[in-house]
Amino acid sequence: MSPLSKNREIIIQALQFSLIGGLNALIDIGSLNLMLLFWPTENSLYLLLFNTISYTLAVANSYLWNSSWTFKNTSSKQKQEVFFFVLQALASLVISNIVFVGGSFLLGISPIPAIAEQNIAKGAAMIISSGASFFFMRYFVFRKNRSKFKVKIRLKRSHPMFYTSMKKAKIQSNRFH
Repeated sequence: MSPLSKNREIIIQALQFSLIGGLNALIDIGSLNLMLLFWPTENSLYLLLFNTISYTLAVANSYLWNSSWTFKNTSSKQKQEVFFFVLQALASLVISNIVFVGGSFLLGISPIPAIAEQNIAKGAAMIISSGASFFFMRYFVFRKNRSKFKVKIRLKRSHPMFYTSMKKAKIQSNRFH
């Protein structure tokens, strides 16, 4: 694949990921605000719980859309892929929770209403964790060649020394027959 077509592929994937991210953001921030509307709080543990629930809803939506659209050429939808997706989701959740709770705490000293502080912190958490999520999905979850072992075998077979050693082995085995 040429560098130009590879860059084009990355740009298209980033745009598709961003569109899905917009939908995920609506799910994430919408569900968070519904919980804050019904159970208003500034307690860090409740904020952590609410953020985790809203993030989980958005992540489930993310996998469905990204595996079917953004990364459809490299998605296998097999157990190993789902496992790697869950790992990246957990890593991104940790990032999201740190930024959200930390941002809510830091903004808590300002004169803005608590709901506004929490939404600002949530916005920052979504942007930072989405960037991490795209990186993880592109380079770890939806990879064409997941196994390094397969790559090493292909490299060995294509290497000139491989053929030389195979010829020597064949010649030596023919001598003994």
